[in-house]
Amino acid sequence: MAAGLKTIIALSFVLAIGFLLVILSSALWHNYLPLLVVATYVVAPLPNFICGRCANPEDFMESTGSAVVDFGRFCTGFLVVMGVDLEGVEADETVARLALPALLAHCALIQYSAMAMSIIGGLLIYGTIISFTMFFQEEQDF
Repeated sequence: MAAGLKTIIALSFVLAIGFLLVILSSALWHNYLPLLVVATYVVAPLPNFICGRCANPEDFMESTGSAVVDFGRFCTGFLVVMGVDLEGVEADETVARLALPALLAHCALIQYSAMAMSIIGGLLIYGTIISFTMFFQEEQDF
């Protein structure tokens, strides 16, 4: 499926709305703790990038070559459960992104309306990232 200019414009518009909601959830109530959700998007690509670089993509027949990638996935799962969410395309990610604002609201560190805006913004950002990877994924031929 080829993605065109309209797809790029739509994805960037949704991404901008998502970030706007996350930033407004902090700015409207003068409490900047909901911006911790943005930190998960900044830190997200690091473990997969590091483990992907350490793995040997040339040896697709070697079974021991995927240990580094498996370790990276383990670290990703560990951090997702902790709530520091790292990149992956699993449903646990969404739970971690929902859990941080919900935890902050439950502890009365942020208001529930800020929690709702942060969660909606996070879901829009997450949906945009998933859509972007689906539309612009290259087919690998062997």
